[in-house]
Amino acid sequence: MSVMVARKKVVRKWEKLPGRNTFCCDGRIMMARQKGIFYLTLFLILGTCALFFAFECRYLAVQLSPAIPVFAAVLFLFAMATLLRTSFSDPGVIPRALPDEAAFIEMEIEATNGTVPQGQRPPPRIKNFQINNQIVKLKYCYTCKIFRPPRASHCSICDNCVERFDHHCPWVGNCVGKRNYRYFYLFILSLSLLTIYIFTFNIVYVALKSLKIGFLNTLKETPGTYPSMSLTVLTVLEVLICFFTLWSVVGLTGFHTFLVALNQTTNEDIKGSWTGKNRVQNPYSHGNIVKNCCEVLCGPLPPSVLDRRGILQQEESTAQEGSCPRGPGTQEPPATQGPGQAQEGHSALSPQVPAPSASDAEMPEEKQRTPGELPVPSPEAGRAEH
Repeated sequence: MSVMVARKKVVRKWEKLPGRNTFCCDGRIMMARQKGIFYLTLFLILGTCALFFAFECRYLAVQLSPAIPVFAAVLFLFAMATLLRTSFSDPGVIPRALPDEAAFIEMEIEATNGTVPQGQRPPPRIKNFQINNQIVKLKYCYTCKIFRPPRASHCSICDNCVERFDHHCPWVGNCVGKRNYRYFYLFILSLSLLTIYIFTFNIVYVALKSLKIGFLNTLKETPGTYPSMSLTVLTVLEVLICFFTLWSVVGLTGFHTFLVALNQTTNEDIKGSWTGKNRVQNPYSHGNIVKNCCEVLCGPLPPSVLDRRGILQQEESTAQEGSCPRGPGTQEPPATQGPGQAQEGHSALSPQVPAPSASDAEMPEEKQRTPGELPVPSPEAGRAEH
């Protein structure tokens, strides 16, 4: 005979989350699906720093100061730590509405807007919210079925609504939002300092070599491990990478420093939310650069609301076949039995138990005997026998 056994399979919530994200390490790492440019970022940083530590740092540490490679290592480690923290963390994704919540929001919208005549466009789904005596509009997201919080926006690449959405950065392979913006800013700031540092000391290295053996001899010099490649060619390669990186990274750092000072996001700056024709004042700015920087970079970091590693239990029914041992005298009961036959078959297989008497049926519920329990003689019956 076959027996249905229900087994519970543990499923994490990140496995069922909508959107276009990639999860690793059992949901601990969250990134966008497009990670090719992120790998290019790692290659450029690791490759340039490896060349600098392998060749120039050894010479500069002996000729100038041993603190040069130490400070370069500190900048490199800090830049890598902030890059990975930005890329692998939840930027502030807002969960989508459940079916019941979405239906309730639809009912609220219909009750507010009323019945729209056929052929007319329905009014926009917007709620007005007041912040610092200024009206801010909360827009409805048709994908997530929610009214987005202030400063939130829907990322078309990750297909998620992100709180305090700044932009989607392919160089870090993730969105930049409320929960990882400070790490993104620290990453580009430390990367700018590291790029300037390597670029400057590469030029110092070539200048020191040229003063000792001449510039032409410096160009012809070859390291011992790479006899077919000039050492200066590697230095020039580092200088070119740093030069082109310098313009983009340093310029990006300056732009975000300007935004941090105003407590503004890239998305708001592009849309002209606070600098348009209406000249609406930014309700999130404190009017003080120090306070704005402290709020953006040093304020409390909100926890993730996704609960990626929460458990969802799903039951799986599996059929198992097994045989029940039977004695030599037992017979298999027929497949179909009537009510009376079923009672007879049951009595044939079960031990003989005396049926309850009429007096037992009339006894109170707590004094009735169970089948198989021996009757206990009452004191009056004993006196009657004597």
